[in-house]
Amino acid sequence: MSLEEDTRWLEWVTKQFESIAGDDKEIDLDEFKTALKVKESFFAERFFALFDSDGSSSISLDELLEALDLLIHGNETDKLRFLFQVYDVDGSGSIDPDELRTVLKSCLRESAISLPEEKLDDLTLALFESADKDNSGSITFEELKAELENFPEVMENLTISAANWLKPPDLEQKKRKTPRYLTRAYWHNNSRKLLFLCLYALLNMLLFIIAMLKNAHGGSLFMLAKGCGQCLNLNCTFIMVLMLRRCLTWLRATWVVRVLPLDQNILLHQIVGYAILIFTIVHTGAHVMNFARMSQNDGMYQLWEYLFTIRPGIGWVNGTASITGVVLQVLICLMVVCSSTFVRRSGHFEVFYWSHLSYIWVWALLIVHCANFWKWFVVPGVVFIIEKLVGVAVSRMGGLYIVEVNLLPSKVTHLVIKRPPFFHFKPGDYVYINIPVIAKYEWHPFTISSAPEQQDMLWLHVRSMGQWTNRLYEYFRQPDSQTISNKRLTASLRNRRHESRTQLEIFKSASCNESVASNKDDAVELTMYRTSGTRTNSQKPISDPVAQAELGDASPVTRELTAKLSENHRYCNIKCYVDGPFGTPTRQIFASEHAVLIGAGIGITPFASILQSIMFRYRMRKQNCPNCNYSWCETIKDNEMKLRKVDFIWINRDQKSFEWFVSLLTKLEMDQADEEPEGRFLEMHMYMTSALSKNDMKAIGLQMALDLLAKKEKRDSITGLRTRTQPGRPDWAKVFQKVSEEKKGKVHVFYCGSPALAKVIKAQCEHIGFNFYKENF
Repeated sequence: MSLEEDTRWLEWVTKQFESIAGDDKEIDLDEFKTALKVKESFFAERFFALFDSDGSSSISLDELLEALDLLIHGNETDKLRFLFQVYDVDGSGSIDPDELRTVLKSCLRESAISLPEEKLDDLTLALFESADKDNSGSITFEELKAELENFPEVMENLTISAANWLKPPDLEQKKRKTPRYLTRAYWHNNSRKLLFLCLYALLNMLLFIIAMLKNAHGGSLFMLAKGCGQCLNLNCTFIMVLMLRRCLTWLRATWVVRVLPLDQNILLHQIVGYAILIFTIVHTGAHVMNFARMSQNDGMYQLWEYLFTIRPGIGWVNGTASITGVVLQVLICLMVVCSSTFVRRSGHFEVFYWSHLSYIWVWALLIVHCANFWKWFVVPGVVFIIEKLVGVAVSRMGGLYIVEVNLLPSKVTHLVIKRPPFFHFKPGDYVYINIPVIAKYEWHPFTISSAPEQQDMLWLHVRSMGQWTNRLYEYFRQPDSQTISNKRLTASLRNRRHESRTQLEIFKSASCNESVASNKDDAVELTMYRTSGTRTNSQKPISDPVAQAELGDASPVTRELTAKLSENHRYCNIKCYVDGPFGTPTRQIFASEHAVLIGAGIGITPFASILQSIMFRYRMRKQNCPNCNYSWCETIKDNEMKLRKVDFIWINRDQKSFEWFVSLLTKLEMDQADEEPEGRFLEMHMYMTSALSKNDMKAIGLQMALDLLAKKEKRDSITGLRTRTQPGRPDWAKVFQKVSEEKKGKVHVFYCGSPALAKVIKAQCEHIGFNFYKENF
């Protein structure tokens, strides 16, 4: 560290110390806990004791500087010595199993990880037995240092993340960087969208200039109003074209998708909406100022008469142009405000939904307001009406029923809908659903989370984030809300047994040299595609109890676990209507060679469908040797699927969220139990953001223990999957660099989740040259 940087660091620490220290210029334990923002007091107390070198029960600035200098600027040995002292609770110079267990228990709390006591014992023993080389019953400093050398990634940046407030901001971050929108990579990766926006802007400019020139006789204000009015004719029609979902879904299957930015229709819809707002404000403002000038010059009418009466006779329908213009201005402003992000994302989707329905009045008033608008509107308007009629016909054709409901952690409602035979969709598509018992007239969009290959059922996973979704969850949570008939339950059980037998037969026909008993076990696992049962970390995956009963494999433990789930899993017979399906950017996944699927939280839903469909096609290509148990997958490219590699990344905030699809992911891992000659076709990467990273002192021991136990048990302690759950957030630069080095073909990144994370991932994709697609509807 240079002298200048060291000076900056000292000034920064001094400033931060003064901001939290009291009048006595000392930091006590409570102030220290508040400053560190730790969840578990154990670490705050241990760090405080080690920082307080004179044992005065308070930390001075000199003591803080000495300790932080060691942690931030010290060498690896110094940092390891501090870590060892944290773990050596009694100060005996060695760590015994009970001390290690106490530390690991605090690590779990700090990382918001919940594990059974038995699993905590297993973690403690796994780490202790690995570190205690001489079997002395305690771990010395040298043994801990030797153990940490087996985890080189931990030693890269060993620090206390909670003390980052004492690290000065990086000077490089303050350096001016080239704006992302001016980089060559951005223009290359967004060429279609940018070209389309340029043509859109030029067309508006052309219409504006032509309209101004035609009305030059009316003065500058009149010319400005007419120019904006002509642009409004275009935009108020074009905004409707961008929401013709069925037409856009059909166009996605044609060559047009390679020319026009069809996947950006939502973004373009928003841009055109803001353009309409600007044009209407300027258009109205120009007319108001022109009316004010006219009222002063000729004195025939007052300003209010020009605006709110039909006396001046302005307009082609009984002089109503001014009145309709005022109403249109109010409606358009209301629609834009109610469609803002803070309204839609704050649990008030219904405000956005109902205010947006005023588009019908807007178009009706525009036809009355402007003599030429109907010429722009007639063709797309007819197509729009046809789409709506088709939607009504499709949604009302045949009775659809919600036949099964699972209430999952974090208030996620898993709906199982009886799929009609005429309903065909692609992986990643979404539908609009109306459930009259929840809200008679409201339609809400949700991604289909089941695969097209599941012929009988349709899955929807609904996260409770607004009024309608909360009402849905509460409706099924109430035990007395269900009107379940015995006959309906009997029919559901009969259908499930029939499906289990069908899946068993499919499995038998696909297997070469499996035993009957093995076939039964794996057939039970096949039901994971259909039933999204939850499980704890120490449990085996919970399969369908009906299928297990058919196969004679329902153990007492399974029956007990199933009984515990009965409150959150039920059969029903609730009428619903579905409009769709509608296509999304993920339809292009099968045309990719190397696909990276990134789901954040409930954003996994489109990828649940895609992964199931991918693995179904993968199994169709899988070959088995008739003379041995060896199996492999043929690397054949065809029009249906060009994929050579799939990386699936799922990021969750907490541990319970992984339970939404853990059974499905377990099944996907089982499909790839055999190693392929060219490596695994599907690789899964799980991240838990609430867990502290591996290089944080408060989590090093826990992450080492989790790694050791995962290698021993062949599964992750957090999710039960074979894939190890990584703590913290992904380092996207390293993740994409690794993907690039695999050289499996052109990489396409598909993302569904929060918009903030989308910007980060998109910027990284632009930097490295990957194509980026964001799920939007």
